[in-house]
Amino acid sequence: MATWDEVRTIAGELPGIQARGNEWRVRNNLVAWERPLRKSDFEALGDDAPDGDILAVWLPDLAAKESLLADDPAVYFTTPHFDGYRVILIRLEDASAGELEELIIEAWIDRAPKRLSGPYLESRGSR
Repeated sequence: MATWDEVRTIAGELPGIQARGNEWRVRNNLVAWERPLRKSDFEALGDDAPDGDILAVWLPDLAAKESLLADDPAVYFTTPHFDGYRVILIRLEDASAGELEELIIEAWIDRAPKRLSGPYLESRGSR
């Protein structure tokens, strides 16, 4: 079970991250944020609507979104509001810290300028 503290720790260790409450950006680009369900989301999801905390995370492409949705629908979901967008919704209490770390770092790499992501990737031996 992941927590907001874990999300804050993961995101806070990334260069250039700006935090405002439960929202994390790099160069004004959203990386991850708290996304409570709206009335239209509850209507669309019906009985499948989660009641816990929800984290939205930017993804590198729609294929990654479809893969996550297919692989673990107990953790990952979407709403019609995000159709066609590279954003996944995560039931925070059902996600592992490891999964969150991977997704948040991937989102940051996708959204950060190369001058930030390049050195970070080199320091991790990922380039």
